[in-house]
Amino acid sequence: MRLICLALVPFLLQAQPKPQQQPPIEADATFKADVDLVSIYFSVRDKKGGLIPNANKQEFTIFEDGKEQNIKFFTKETNLPLTLGLLVDVSGSQVRLLEDERRAASQFFPRVLKQKDMAFLISFGAEAELLQDFTNSTRLLRDALGNMKMNTGVSGIHASTIPSATPKGTILYDTVYLAANDKLKSEVGRKAMVLITDGMDQGSSYKLSQAIEMAQKADAIIYSILYADPRFGNGFYRLDDSALRKMSEETGGHLFRVDNRHPLDTIFDQIQDEMRSQYTIGYSPTNSRKDGSFRKIEIRMLNKDLKVQARKGYYAVR
Repeated sequence: MRLICLALVPFLLQAQPKPQQQPPIEADATFKADVDLVSIYFSVRDKKGGLIPNANKQEFTIFEDGKEQNIKFFTKETNLPLTLGLLVDVSGSQVRLLEDERRAASQFFPRVLKQKDMAFLISFGAEAELLQDFTNSTRLLRDALGNMKMNTGVSGIHASTIPSATPKGTILYDTVYLAANDKLKSEVGRKAMVLITDGMDQGSSYKLSQAIEMAQKADAIIYSILYADPRFGNGFYRLDDSALRKMSEETGGHLFRVDNRHPLDTIFDQIQDEMRSQYTIGYSPTNSRKDGSFRKIEIRMLNKDLKVQARKGYYAVR
């Protein structure tokens, strides 16, 4: 598949037919019938960051814009399908890391995907490329990983075809925005993106705030993996995880850092464990207006030593 410029990314992301997904179980369909129901997927961690898999409904209260809400349902695990997007940085700074990313991801997909789950794969550098559209086939995903190549080209043309003074090196924010909008927004159930990148963005048309907003509107959790080559730039390469941290925290995900103690394989295992340790909580908001505004959400626990990891809010759209 040829590389594409940003202007063609939405077309490519929508062009390929999607395999038929199994419908949600009947109980979940009942939840979806209530258009005012807000459902939140979240994790609970202790002071040391360990996952807590055995909390119960009585331990939680939930607030929207500071007002307590009546919890309508609470589950420790869900049978809803998982739709997962893996977004891999293949810009010049990742050249020494590509093979490790390819190998670890090839092992991750078979572990995390169950029969009714779907996944897609996008690589990004100066441009973004959909390497594999929605599929449940780990073979197709593995083949797509095998076709993943470095993308170190530099383009001075934005989607509007107007020349830009800012060259494109790593369109991280654009890729997150388009994956959320064109691939995940129309899906139901659990939705997540896993980013493997050094966290640097150069030349995106969308801002960080816009990428986060679109992920929130798609109800997608972002798990960020900071993976950087310390040799890149002859030691003058300055790492900054602030953008990745913000994307993950605002959407209910987690930021991981690859180092000697935490190799990429281990981090993939941790993401898999977190997905299997999620809770779901739902309520009908007392503010029923669908005015498109952002509503802040806070989930509190009786045990102050435990921390809830959930998205910060949602957009009240029709």
